[in-house]
Amino acid sequence: MDVELLRQLGERLLALQSSQCYFGFEGRAVVSAGSLAHHVSWTAAILATFRPTIHLTRCADFPSHLSWSADLILNHIELNALKVDWIIDTHPHADHFSAARDLNSCLNVPTATGAEVVRIQELWKSFYHLGDEFLTDGTQWDHLFVEGEQFKVGGMTAEVMFSPGHTMASISIRIGDAVFIHDTLFMPDSGTARADFPGGDAQQLWRSISRILDFPDSTRLFTGHDYQPGGREPLWESTVAEQKASNPHVRGQDETSFVRMRNSRDRRLPMPKLILQSLQVNIAGGRLPEPEANGQRYLKIPLNLFDRPAWS
Repeated sequence: MDVELLRQLGERLLALQSSQCYFGFEGRAVVSAGSLAHHVSWTAAILATFRPTIHLTRCADFPSHLSWSADLILNHIELNALKVDWIIDTHPHADHFSAARDLNSCLNVPTATGAEVVRIQELWKSFYHLGDEFLTDGTQWDHLFVEGEQFKVGGMTAEVMFSPGHTMASISIRIGDAVFIHDTLFMPDSGTARADFPGGDAQQLWRSISRILDFPDSTRLFTGHDYQPGGREPLWESTVAEQKASNPHVRGQDETSFVRMRNSRDRRLPMPKLILQSLQVNIAGGRLPEPEANGQRYLKIPLNLFDRPAWS
């Protein structure tokens, strides 16, 4: 492979990754801190080769060699002269670390998530046996969104939709004819998100999906993950009509059949490898545990929390 082809591939992959990680209009952006696509790991070497130098100050807990995916977002913001208004966690993620705190340290804009995150904090605080110093009031974020709340992205109005099921706290964001739907519907050839994490509920997920599919057929849907079945190109945008016509988890289903199908599938899935490591950081808004007396930070791993090992 010649250098020019590598350069073009690097630029293309950078553009694809950036599309997964933020949504922006009119030169403004809202960074979705937890929406890093799963295809990213194998592109790391190429992207690291071709990405420009970051000029924004890094001052968060994560050292730069552990946060290159956040750096991709920062690169894209800088190269395109975007003004970021919000950094939003749609929910505490179970398969990767939130970059909210890392991005906030560089961009100095407010962080936000759904108000129901306090329920997830309470649940996982007990699982990790965290002390009184860990607060379960959501103050790790600058703002907690409630159902129907509106906020501005530049001159446009965004509206928050509470859409639980994958987690107890999940939110979607609607701006105009676009809805950013996190882990509810995947691309039509990939089905739907799982609902078996602690606090997840397949019935709630169906009702959240049904609410999304009540929008006009032309409504654009931007999903949070893409698993690229069959090795196809990464995708992130569909429409309500495409989901109704082609998603096997939606087409021909009702609430009863969906819940039965989703629960059956979830019983066969191992827990994500990073769930125990990542959630104690993500319920803290992307903050690592404080250093202990020896200067080291430690993650707690409850070894017997799940019947299906998280490292399967």
